[in-house]
Amino acid sequence: MSLDLMNIARTGVLASQSQLAITSNNIANANTAGYNRQVVSQSALDSQRVGNDFYGAGTYVSDVKRVYNDYATRELRIGSTAVSESQTTFTKMSELDQLFSQLGKAVPQGLNDFFASMNALADIPDDIGMRDSFLTSANQLANAVNQMQSHLDGQMTQTNDQISAVTDRINEISTELGNINRELMKSQGQDMQLLDKQDALILELSEYASVNVVPLESGAKSIMLGGSVMLVSGEMSMQMGTSQGDPYPNELQITAQSGGQSMTIDASKMGGQLGALVNYRDDTLIPSQMELGQFALGISDAFNQAQAQGIDLNGQVGGNIFTDINDPAMQIGRVGSLASNTGNAALSVNIDSVGDLTGSSYELKFTAPSTYELKDSVTGNVTPLTLNGNTLEGADGFSINIDAGAMASGDTFEIRPTAGAAASISVVMTDPKGIAAAGTKITADAANSGNSQVSIVSINDRNAANFPTTGAELTFEIDPSATPPTYEVFDVDGTSLGAAAPYTPPTITAHGFTFEINSTATSAERFTFDLSFAEGDNSNMVNMAKLNEAKLMNGGKTTLSDVFEDTTLAVGSKAKSAEISVGSAEAIYNQAYTRIQSVSGVNLDEEAANLMRFQQSYQASARIMSTANEIFNTLFSSLR
Repeated sequence: MSLDLMNIARTGVLASQSQLAITSNNIANANTAGYNRQVVSQSALDSQRVGNDFYGAGTYVSDVKRVYNDYATRELRIGSTAVSESQTTFTKMSELDQLFSQLGKAVPQGLNDFFASMNALADIPDDIGMRDSFLTSANQLANAVNQMQSHLDGQMTQTNDQISAVTDRINEISTELGNINRELMKSQGQDMQLLDKQDALILELSEYASVNVVPLESGAKSIMLGGSVMLVSGEMSMQMGTSQGDPYPNELQITAQSGGQSMTIDASKMGGQLGALVNYRDDTLIPSQMELGQFALGISDAFNQAQAQGIDLNGQVGGNIFTDINDPAMQIGRVGSLASNTGNAALSVNIDSVGDLTGSSYELKFTAPSTYELKDSVTGNVTPLTLNGNTLEGADGFSINIDAGAMASGDTFEIRPTAGAAASISVVMTDPKGIAAAGTKITADAANSGNSQVSIVSINDRNAANFPTTGAELTFEIDPSATPPTYEVFDVDGTSLGAAAPYTPPTITAHGFTFEINSTATSAERFTFDLSFAEGDNSNMVNMAKLNEAKLMNGGKTTLSDVFEDTTLAVGSKAKSAEISVGSAEAIYNQAYTRIQSVSGVNLDEEAANLMRFQQSYQASARIMSTANEIFNTLFSSLR
């Protein structure tokens, strides 16, 4: 009987020792990230029959397992993806918000200073010093726009670097998970340390993108990223990467390797940091760049057109102050051709009306034999375009030229009419005498239909016969509906200066000057010209200063300054929304984390109590062994 007692005590000591070891390990790892509490399952040994009775034979450790709740863990991963995505969005939006609200102040300030220099010049229109100050303010405005674009380009570079860093870390985790799966297959998923490490890596992975976990019978786990990319399949690890954007190389695309093939994935639907970075770049940063380009085009077009309505100190029609809106430098980036296109068409975009631009990007798609569709990326509206010669017409303020080659059916292009303008705008006027402060006087006859617009192109010779001046004005009667179109000139007394002469639209050159007429009139139109010149005349500069309040942009709905301010407000609003989203996501994550901790976390108070309990159990079993030994010795002594 003492031998049985000794064995019972031995099993009790071993079981208590195991309990103490697991409890100690729990306490030691109380602050270890990703550690799941372990528990010992203890069972009684089969009883033994002695005579007519059954006696217990002791205890044994039947299992050691992790306290793990798959549903709670999955909920935590979802919360981790959401909070990481919202935090990344908030960080990037805060950076952009500070960029527009702090550094971006130079842009509206530059515009205000430019208008202030116009008002000063209007007071003394022939003062060279004031004219120099005008050009200095124009340069400061252009530089402020250039620098703002440079900062946005920096944001683009930084975001692309972050995307690359995230994909690199995803690949590292993928490799580690594949190795862990290989080891778990050997133990049929019983190695708790590896399981904890596996869960910790998957949780980290969920920060970068949404994760779907598929348990395998072998003890390994397959991992899907974003619901579409098989990142880990058993012990096989896939790789992700980046490639040049299509059609714009500086907008990185995310790729994934599958079966030796590389495929491009839609990272905007990946969730987590990766999805947040791509969505920030595509939905906020690029549109902000486009709107800044729209602002730059508005500045260039408004003041260049205003210059063309006046006379400079040299007696000539005012030339451009800023880079022309269709200068080759301003056209950079307006067209992107997809790599999948099979045609060889080379396209360019010409801005026809800055006021009708929306700041959007568009998708142009050609379907044979003659269907050209332009889809607005913001509204989704599809506009059919008409091919007139080599020009596609019908878009919002711009036309698309097919400069060379031809499109194949299915060819797709991305059109960004305002791209490149903010980086390329500059002051091209260097002579302060070229500022057209004086005005020209072109008066339309009251009987005109109103379907004609006239603008001076150049003054060729002020000494030409019958050059129109005050008291010697000339009236042109223009019939654009005739075949060919004709014009006839009358002096101030209404006497014809010659028979009606043909002209080639839209330009007419006569009596020392050239002008353009754009007309849809069906009958003759009359315009009276007075191109007299006075150095003290400030009428055109006064009109130019009024552009401050003119609603020139977005179909006549906004002023020049409104374009930039609206972008600033939109960015600020998105930053505020992102901040609110962070709070909501963190609350959900913390709730899931608390649930995990309540199930799998180490409670030091509980473990301390267990430690005392198992210590007492160990001591009691040891005491049984001591008692059994004393009984055994007493028995031997009695037989001597």
